[in-house]
Amino acid sequence: MNTFWQFMKRNYKIVLLIMALSAVLWSFMPSKKEDPEKDKLLLELLSFVLEKGHYDPIAMDDTFSKSVYKEYIDAIDPSRRFFVQSDIDEFKKYETQIDDMIKNKDLRFFELTYNRLVERMAESKKIYKEILDKPFDFNKEDNINTDYEKLPFSKNKAELKDRWEKQLKLSVLSSITDKLKLEDDKKKKDSNYKAKTFADLEENSRETTMKSLNEYFEFVGELDRNDWFSVYLNAIVERFDPHTFYFAPEEKDKFDISMSGTLEGIGARLVKKNDITEVSELIPGGPAWRGKELEQGDLILKVAQGNGEPVDVVGMRIDDVVKKIKGKKGTEVRLTVKKVDGTIKVISIVREVVELEETYAKSSVVKDGNKTYGIIYLPKFYIDFENKDKRDAYKDVAQEIERLKAQGVEGIVMDLRDNGGGSLQTVVDMVGLFIEDGPVVQVKSSGKKKDILYDKDSRVQWDGPLVVMVNNFSASASEIFAAAIQDYKRGIVIGSKHTYGKGTVQNVIDLNQFVRSSSFGDLGALKTTTQKFYRINGGSTQREGVLSDIVMPDRYSYIEMGERDVDNAMPWDKIDEAPYKVSKTASFDDVIAKSKARMASSTQFKLIDENAKWINERKDINTYSLNFKKFRAEEDAVELTAKKFKAITDYKNTLKFTSLPYEQEMFKKDTVLAQKRERWHESLANDVYVEEAMHILSDMKSTAVAKGTINLKDKKVKLVEAK
Repeated sequence: MNTFWQFMKRNYKIVLLIMALSAVLWSFMPSKKEDPEKDKLLLELLSFVLEKGHYDPIAMDDTFSKSVYKEYIDAIDPSRRFFVQSDIDEFKKYETQIDDMIKNKDLRFFELTYNRLVERMAESKKIYKEILDKPFDFNKEDNINTDYEKLPFSKNKAELKDRWEKQLKLSVLSSITDKLKLEDDKKKKDSNYKAKTFADLEENSRETTMKSLNEYFEFVGELDRNDWFSVYLNAIVERFDPHTFYFAPEEKDKFDISMSGTLEGIGARLVKKNDITEVSELIPGGPAWRGKELEQGDLILKVAQGNGEPVDVVGMRIDDVVKKIKGKKGTEVRLTVKKVDGTIKVISIVREVVELEETYAKSSVVKDGNKTYGIIYLPKFYIDFENKDKRDAYKDVAQEIERLKAQGVEGIVMDLRDNGGGSLQTVVDMVGLFIEDGPVVQVKSSGKKKDILYDKDSRVQWDGPLVVMVNNFSASASEIFAAAIQDYKRGIVIGSKHTYGKGTVQNVIDLNQFVRSSSFGDLGALKTTTQKFYRINGGSTQREGVLSDIVMPDRYSYIEMGERDVDNAMPWDKIDEAPYKVSKTASFDDVIAKSKARMASSTQFKLIDENAKWINERKDINTYSLNFKKFRAEEDAVELTAKKFKAITDYKNTLKFTSLPYEQEMFKKDTVLAQKRERWHESLANDVYVEEAMHILSDMKSTAVAKGTINLKDKKVKLVEAK
C-alpha cells in the first residue's frame, strides 16, 4: 500500500546485507536448472535475509514450525477435500520439525506433502465426475458446514466422498436457486414464457459445475513442483508478518495484482483469502467503482463472460481468476459474489480502460443553505519520483485549496476514505499545508535510531475548519495524515471506529543479487518489512490504526477489520514522542458532543447501525441446509431483510454540489468529464457521512469564531511551488 522509495534510498541496511550474504553464497554453484539444490538454496537465502533484513525477525522454533505447518496445509487443501486423516497423521510427525528442516535444508516434508497432494487430486477427479453423473435428491434433510478451516479432515475415503458430495450439492443447489430467479423474472415479463422445469435446471447446474471443476483441475494440472514449492516458501515467510511475501520468478512482475491503469478490466485489486478471491480495493474512476455494487471485502465465487455460464473460481489461483475477469473494453463480465452480510449477488460490469485522471485529487464546492464549504477527495498520495514536473498529490491538493478559497469556502473536508496510501514525502508535505511547521511522522528501522520527518515551512495554506474523513480501508500514508492532524489538534477525524492499521514499510529484495552464478536461473524476489512508522505522539498506527474523534456507524462497526484481524500482524508499540506544539488551544469537545447527538437522533444512522448489527450476526453463519425448500426459504428470508436496508443507499441529503469554475469551462469541450463529475456529485448527494461532515464544519466555525481562534479574512498562505 506504500511507496516509500525516496526514504528507502537512505537505508543502507539491505546493501550491507547483500555484501555479507554474497560472501557466503558466491561459491555455491550448482549445475542443473532443475536440481533440488535450488530449493535448498532458496530456503537458505530466505531464512538469512529474513533474519538479517526483517524489521522484527521472529524465532524459528517449535511454535514457528506449528504455525507454518497449519498455514501450509490450509493453503494446499483449504476446503478439506483432498487429504484424509491418515495423510494428516503422517504429515503431523513433521509439525514441530520444520524450523530444523529449514536450517538443515531438508525437503522431506515438502516432498511428502507435494507427492501426496498430486495423488489425492488425481483421485478427486474421479470422485466429482462420479457424483455429478447423476441427479441430486434435494428432498433429503441434510446440511453442510462451510467453515472448512475448523472442520476435521475426513476419517477415510468414504467420508471424503461424502464431503465432496455435500460441497457439490451446495454448489448445484445455489446454481438452481439463481436460475429459478431468472426464470421467475422472465415469466413476469412475458406471461407466455414457458419456464424450464426443476429437473432441467438441476441437470444444467450439474453440467455447469462439472465444467467449472474440469477447468479448475485443468489449471491445477498446469502447476508444476516449483509452483507448489512457492506455496511452501510463502507459508514460511508470511509467518513473519502478513506483508512479507516470496515472489517466484514468473510472479515478480505481478507484485501488485491489478486490473487498473492501462489494462482493460473492471478496475479492482484482488487478494487471496484461503481458497477464495477477495476484492481488496476498487480503483477510483473504474467501472466497478462507478457501478457502486462491487465493494471491498466482497468474495468472488463465480465469473461469467457476458451471457455465458458462470465458472466456479473458488480454489483457483488468483492470477487465473484475474485472467477470467480481465478482458477487452466494452465486454461484459458477471461476478457472483458473497457480500459481507452473507448474501449472494450477481454483479454485471462492462470492462473499460481505467483512466488515470480519475485517480487524481478533485474538489467540489458544497452549499449547505447559505453556508459554503469545500470537499477534496484524494484516492491516494501519488507522486512521480522520476519526473518532478508531473502531477503529485501535494501540489494538486494545494491548488484545489486555493481554488476553493477563491469561492469563499468556510471549511474544508479532506476525504481519505478508501485511500490506501502512497508516497511518504508527499504526505509530509501535505500535512504542511495545514500546520505552521513541525514533525509529521517518525520512522524507525530495526536496531537504528528513529528518523523524524518534518514540515519545515511555517507558511499555512488553510488554517480554517478542517475535517478529515476516513474509514476501515484508509491505510498507511492516509493514517499518517489523519494522525498528524489529530495530534496537532488541527482538525477533527471522523469516520469508522478506526483506520486500517498498516504502520509498516516494505522493501522488495531481488534474490538474484546474492549469488554469483546464474546456473539456477531466476531465483525470484522477497518483499519484506524493513521499517515501522510512528505518530509524533510516539504511538504506532500498526494494528490499532487511527481512532476517529467522531465515530460514525457503518456496516463494519461490529466486525474487526484491517490489520488487527490478521493473526500474524506485527504488534502495536510506542516510542518517545517527537517535540511538537499543538497549533490550537480550542477544544473540540462541544463539536464532538453535538455531532454525537445529531447521529443518535438520525433515522439514517440508526438504520446503518441496525444493518451493521445484522451483518455481525450473520458473519459467522456457515451452516446451510441442502434441502431445496429450506435452502430457498433461508435465501428468501435473507433477501427480504436485506431489502429493508436498501433505504441506506436510497438516502438523499440536502446539500448542493458544484464543480469549480475552471472545470465548468472544461465541461464545454469535455462532456465526458462533465458526466464523471455529475456522477460524483450524485454519489455525494446520497452520502449521509458527507452531510454530517458539513454540519461538523459549521459547528467548528461557530466555536472557533466565538473563541477568536481563527480569522478567515487574514490567512497566511503557503505557496504551491516547492518548499
